[in-house]
Amino acid sequence: MTRRYSALSLFKEGLAGQTGWQPAWRSPEPKPSYDAIVIGGGGHGLATAYYLAKNHNITRVAVLEKGWIGGGNTGRNTTVVRSNYYYPESVELYGLAHRLYEGLAKDLNYNVMLSQRGMVNLCHSTAEMEIGARTVNAMQINGVDAELFSPEDVRRVAPIYNFSPDARFPVFGGIWQGRAGTARHDAVAWGYARAASRLGVDIIQNCEITDFIIEGGRCRGVQTSRGAIRADRIGMAVAGHSSVLAAKAGFRLPINSYALQACVSEPVKPILDTVVLSPGCGVYVSQSDKGEIVIGGGLDRIPSYAQRGNLPTLETVIAGLLEMFPIFGQLKLMRQWAGIVDVVPDSSPIIGESPLPGLFLNCGWGTGGFKAIPAGGTLLAQLLASGKHNDISRPFDLDRFASGRLIDEAAGSGIAH
Repeated sequence: MTRRYSALSLFKEGLAGQTGWQPAWRSPEPKPSYDAIVIGGGGHGLATAYYLAKNHNITRVAVLEKGWIGGGNTGRNTTVVRSNYYYPESVELYGLAHRLYEGLAKDLNYNVMLSQRGMVNLCHSTAEMEIGARTVNAMQINGVDAELFSPEDVRRVAPIYNFSPDARFPVFGGIWQGRAGTARHDAVAWGYARAASRLGVDIIQNCEITDFIIEGGRCRGVQTSRGAIRADRIGMAVAGHSSVLAAKAGFRLPINSYALQACVSEPVKPILDTVVLSPGCGVYVSQSDKGEIVIGGGLDRIPSYAQRGNLPTLETVIAGLLEMFPIFGQLKLMRQWAGIVDVVPDSSPIIGESPLPGLFLNCGWGTGGFKAIPAGGTLLAQLLASGKHNDISRPFDLDRFASGRLIDEAAGSGIAH
C-alpha cells in the first residue's frame, strides 16, 4: 500500500529536512557472496534484479553501482518509448519492452508516468514517402501498430510544425505509431529499485568494479572498491562502459562509446502533445509533463566518456529544431547533458553469455536503451537464472558477429546514428 501525504504534511517534511520519510529502498553493506550479481544500477540492471526475484525467485541478488542508481544513461536520455522497428527479431524484442511498459506502473505499484501520446517520423520527399510506405507495410506484417500519414495527418497531430511553402524540409507525410510516447526516466529507475529492494535485493551504490575473480576459467565474482563479492552468476548492464569492464574481464566487445546529447528548454504551456522526429533535420522533440521542450539529436562522433557533449553538436541540433519549429526560437535552454551510448556495428543490442563463462551481457543498445529497459531486464534475468536464452534474446547473442547473422537496425533510430 502506498502511503499518501497531504500538501501540509509534505510542506512540513520539507522544512524538517525530510527526516521523517523512510528510504524507498534499502542500502545495506555488501555481503561476501550472493546467488547472483548485477553490475550496473541503471534501468536495465535494476530491472534484471527485479525480474530475477519476481520471475525466478532468486532474491539473494546484489546490484552494484559505481555511482548512484539512475545516474548514467537512465537519467540522461529523452525518455521516448516505442517499438516501431523493422526486422522481426527487433519487433519481438522492443514489442516485449513496450507491452511491459504499458503495465509497469501497476506491476511496480509506482507511477512511471507513461504517456502514450504517439510518435511521427516525418518524410520530407517523395522518395522518403516510398520508403515510409515499405516500412509501414513491414511493421504491420510483423504485428507492429504503424500507419502511413499524409501531410494533413501530420498537421493534425503537430500543427505548429513549419508548413510554410518555402520550408527547407517540407512535410510529405510520416510514419505514425499511436502507442508510442514517453515515460519518466527517474521514476522507472526508482520504481524498479523500490520493488526489487522489497523482494530482498541488495542495492549497493558507490561500489566500483576494479577486477573480476576468475577461477578455473570461470567468473566467480568481482573485486570492488568495497571488497570482494562472489557469485557464480554475474550480469553486466553498464551501457557505454561495457567495453571498459570487458577489458578488465579479458575480452573485447565490438562497441564504440559516443556521447549522445540532448537538452531541455524552459517550461511553457502545453503546445506539443506528440513526439516528432525529422530524419532530415536530425532532431526529435517532445514536451514533458512539466512543460519543458525535450530535444535530442544525432551522435557526437568523437568517442568519449564525458557526460556533456559539445557546443558544435548542440548548435547542429538546435539549428535543426528551429527548421522544424520556428515558434521555439525565443525559448531559453535550461539544461544540456549527454549519455554515453554503446554502439555496435549493426545497431542492435548484445544479450547473452560473454567469452568469460559465468559473465552475461546486456549491452550495445546504443540510442535505444531506455525504451528497452523492461525487456532487457527480463531477458538478462532469464539468462542468469537458467543459463539459457529466451527465444527473443537468442538472435542477439554475441555469436552473431562470428556467423554474420547481423540485425542491422541502423535506421531504427530514424536519424543518423
